[in-house]
Amino acid sequence: MESTVITDNKISMQAIFSDFKQLTKVGLSLSVVFSSVAGYLLAVDVINYFTLIMLAIGGFFMVGASNAYNQIIEKDTDAIMKRTQNRPLPTGRMSVGVALTTAILFTIFGLSILYSINPKTALFGAISIFLYTSVYTPLKPVTPLSVFVGAIPGAIPFMLGWVAGTNHFGLEAGFLFMIQFFWQFPHFWAIGWLQFEEYKKAGFNMLPMKTKDKGAVKQIIFYTIIMILVSVAPVLKLSGLFYIYPITAVIIALLGGLMLFYAIKLHKSEDNVDARKLMLSSVLYITLVQIVYVVDKFLH
Repeated sequence: MESTVITDNKISMQAIFSDFKQLTKVGLSLSVVFSSVAGYLLAVDVINYFTLIMLAIGGFFMVGASNAYNQIIEKDTDAIMKRTQNRPLPTGRMSVGVALTTAILFTIFGLSILYSINPKTALFGAISIFLYTSVYTPLKPVTPLSVFVGAIPGAIPFMLGWVAGTNHFGLEAGFLFMIQFFWQFPHFWAIGWLQFEEYKKAGFNMLPMKTKDKGAVKQIIFYTIIMILVSVAPVLKLSGLFYIYPITAVIIALLGGLMLFYAIKLHKSEDNVDARKLMLSSVLYITLVQIVYVVDKFLH
């Protein structure tokens, strides 16, 4: 009897832990932490491991808070879509009160930790949470322009690392911001293409001009090209202390070329298979580009 109780408790603890992971989107939060750490490593000559750990923990809380607020606001629309209907709030496994408490605590912890690094880092963290929850999320059912707003908090983490390392927002941080900002359009529109019918059910329109057609893919191609140009621009040494070797620029252009290849394929086929390949190649791009930048920096 006792072992059954222990087993039940273990299962319920696992279920609660799993729900908190879903509420705060741990996978996404970790990818954001990865971006912040890459930005920090690009900024400093001597690594302060305490600052690096604080940045990672603060960044994790910041994104976790944004995701929790987002799921509270979208509880009813999440219930409509297959992809999201099993989340803790629409299923009733977690109450809004518990989710809101988590979001508020994560905000306080996240911003306090970032403030301990320097006030500018906390300020950008606060802007990120505010834009994501108070502007991007409510705009999603209203206009496809929500993607532009959402791209701002989405682009802050890479830049946040630089600000944490230098206590300065200048040309270099601006470049890191732009790289991740322009990357988000092909990435999100590829997801918007794949989830078009599901989003439509929930009343969201994530694609430009609200239609799943060649026009939307033309926008994807356009932003992919801008993303590649901005990503290789540091080779011209116009971006302050942040510059890259020509060979690095070639590697980055090739990685971007893979995304462009799938974007052009999608334009021809208008097929979900190519949209999925574009989406996966975009994840590969942003991950590898950040690693390549850091490796390049330590070769200087």
